[in-house]
Amino acid sequence: MVALVSTVAYLGLEARGVEVQCQVAAGMPRFSVVGLPDKAVGESRERVQAALAAMGLALPPKRITINLSPADLRIALALLAAMGVCDAEQLADYVVVGELALDGRIVPTPGVLLAALHASGNERSLICPAAQGAEAGWAGSVAVLAASDLVSLLNHLKGTSVLPPPIRGEAEPLPPGNDLAQVKGQEVAKRALEIAAAGGHNLLMVGPPGAGKSLLASCLPGILPELTPAESLEVSMVASVAGTLEHGRISRARPFRSPHHSASMAALTGGGLRVRPGEVSMAHLGVLFLDELPEFQRPVLDSLRQPLETGEVSVARANAHVTFPARVQLLAAMNPCRCGHLGDPALACSRAPRCAADYQSKVSGPLLDRIDLHVEVDPVSAADLALPPPAEGSAQVAARVARARAVQSARFNETGARINAELEGKALEAFATPDEPGRTLLMQAADAMRLSARGYTRMLRVARTVADLANSETVGRVHVAEALSYRRQVPRA
Repeated sequence: MVALVSTVAYLGLEARGVEVQCQVAAGMPRFSVVGLPDKAVGESRERVQAALAAMGLALPPKRITINLSPADLRIALALLAAMGVCDAEQLADYVVVGELALDGRIVPTPGVLLAALHASGNERSLICPAAQGAEAGWAGSVAVLAASDLVSLLNHLKGTSVLPPPIRGEAEPLPPGNDLAQVKGQEVAKRALEIAAAGGHNLLMVGPPGAGKSLLASCLPGILPELTPAESLEVSMVASVAGTLEHGRISRARPFRSPHHSASMAALTGGGLRVRPGEVSMAHLGVLFLDELPEFQRPVLDSLRQPLETGEVSVARANAHVTFPARVQLLAAMNPCRCGHLGDPALACSRAPRCAADYQSKVSGPLLDRIDLHVEVDPVSAADLALPPPAEGSAQVAARVARARAVQSARFNETGARINAELEGKALEAFATPDEPGRTLLMQAADAMRLSARGYTRMLRVARTVADLANSETVGRVHVAEALSYRRQVPRA
């Protein structure tokens, strides 16, 4: 007898259907697992035998052959169906995901949300671990069997007892963040932060230690609009593949990831034997904050150049080629030099300004060219700290950002872009071309600053955002001038 169980394999955020085949035939007793040459395939044989023994079941003295799948729960169900313990035809209506413990418990596995969406699209039901039933519930109308162990699952399939339907997870409330009212001074940096939030632009802050760069960065989530339901599901799919979607709770807050500067390339872009998303994908539709930018390894930083341009990252390994979404807003901070006090003659080291050139050269020109806004963050004096809190906080700035984003959403309804930072091609020409005085200024600045083609288009996008914040339908000279004031001349690739 041959029994079939449907399951999925993950390639990035794509769930592909996989079929597990189990045959129990006459012959010398043997338990063979064939198919993918994965170590987990060979190990699953012992785990399945131990789990069935914990249930009081013994394998028949026959030749057992399992084909293809490396996960234990699917193998166990296919084997039980082939042995006649459960109905093989009934299992054909389900997609099965989960790992099997030695005592028969069904333990969580990454990617259940993707599996649920795959099952829903193929008009099937889903069998998953009980701990992830709340996560699977976000897939919509798919029927979910969330079992804590193999015995309860078999009892449900036989009709002996019924598993309760899982309750869909809750949406997490927006976490409280730092407020811009905490920032004393730094009006230029706060304006740049507002422009970055309104258009989704990349931002680099350069300033001495203690100037408030990290505090400004921590205020960015508080002025960004919350995720739409579709975006929230998209972000949750990445978290599901990474195995970080706990208790099925999804969030409407945009991701804010801040990896340490010792992070490896695999940690930032993704990798591993079973390829998992890295920090740049975990920050999809949110913010990737890189503090102490020159302290990151240069190859690690340069690995971000392609994701920042295309909005996705491709991880190529010997056993897989996987693509993850990575449409992020890069926020970076750095000191002007290693000692951090380049502009202060009393505190700067004896190697200034040579130390600044050496330190800043750790960040490549092509990466800097992908950063739209460059702002100098000046040190804060004691007089600034003694001032009362600013009258305007994050709430007021967030309202302006939300209005600008609403304008962009209505404008780009049929272009495929969501925000100004994603404008390109004909849409860029149609919506971001400045008027004649603005165009003249931009052409003059492009020659004087030796802007690359990438830098030129990024200036158009920033100018469009400045115009949106000013409620202007057209991009004028004043908008172009402000956009250019945040542009830094960098070496071309």
